[in-house]
Amino acid sequence: MRTALSEQLGIEHALFGFTPFPAVAAAISRAGGLGVLGAVRYSEPEQLARDLDWMQEHTDGRPYGLDVVMPARQVRGVTEADIDGMIPAAHRRFVEETLARHGVPPLPAGGRSGWRITGWLEDVARAQLDTAFDYPLALLANALGPPPPDVIDRAHGHGIRVAALAGSARHALRHADAGVDIVVAQGYEAGGHTGEIATMVLTPEVVRAVDPLPVLAAGGIGSGEQIAAGLALGAQGVWLGSIWLTTEEAGLQSGALTGKLLAAGSGDTVRSRCLTGKPARQLRTAWTDAWEDPAGPGTLPMPLQGLLVAEALTRIQQHEAVPLLGTPVGQIVGRMDSVRGVQAVVDELTAGFERAVRRLDRIAGHA
Repeated sequence: MRTALSEQLGIEHALFGFTPFPAVAAAISRAGGLGVLGAVRYSEPEQLARDLDWMQEHTDGRPYGLDVVMPARQVRGVTEADIDGMIPAAHRRFVEETLARHGVPPLPAGGRSGWRITGWLEDVARAQLDTAFDYPLALLANALGPPPPDVIDRAHGHGIRVAALAGSARHALRHADAGVDIVVAQGYEAGGHTGEIATMVLTPEVVRAVDPLPVLAAGGIGSGEQIAAGLALGAQGVWLGSIWLTTEEAGLQSGALTGKLLAAGSGDTVRSRCLTGKPARQLRTAWTDAWEDPAGPGTLPMPLQGLLVAEALTRIQQHEAVPLLGTPVGQIVGRMDSVRGVQAVVDELTAGFERAVRRLDRIAGHA
């Protein structure tokens, strides 16, 4: 699965794997792809430095990248306390009532949410980058469009390529004008924040719009045959995220969550604003259903919603409140039916890619 882009980056396969887990990112790089570590959960630069140090030691010299979250509308100098004060009391009551209805206990005394909204704040993202630029990153990706111009310039000054996710050709053109090097065309099927256009339609539109910039196809991809389709549509690689959630290296703390992922079908996800305030695809649960109920208060805009639900999500995870338990994941969850190592997943992807190419060769031979 080699393309001009994979050759430039020095990776064996044109396979880019996004994950919040350092062990998964390192394993993807060791398997010949490019592991991209999600930075949003690191509220302190020291935590990020610790895990980047670990990746340096466990990638066998292979390239890796970092994914940050810097919203298009920059809000600098705003603290978590400032945001917390903007949350209406009615929304707080709704959260507590929903948790109580399902018997979810509070956090232990002195307990703190393990999922914080601070990573969505620009000041925090910039502190993450101040740390990250000390490492030999091959790629810096931004989940919410192009980073600010000075960040792109800093990345280029360190020899780091910059990627940005796009949900439409219009967004992709904006990214290209901003100076990004790679556009990730993320289709409707993807897990997490995603737009309205399906991958099969979006990918060629973005390829045509930003040519000659390289494009990665993303959204609903979890087989080698789908990778071949993405490359046939003009992409120079694929961006995969959900497929790694059930790998051995991910080591999800909740066995119940792993079980739900393994049992889920492709129709068991929903796009909801209940996680961050922006539409994000995730497992459909009693939690997502509660936020869609017209009798409820509705979701808040980013970043208010994320801070509102941060502690609640930690309580749900720690106490394994199964009806409420979920995670961002794409429609490809229907293929995620076993726990395997990252290398085994990559081996299956490459084998499927080879099957697809041979099939097309046979068809072309009969033309």
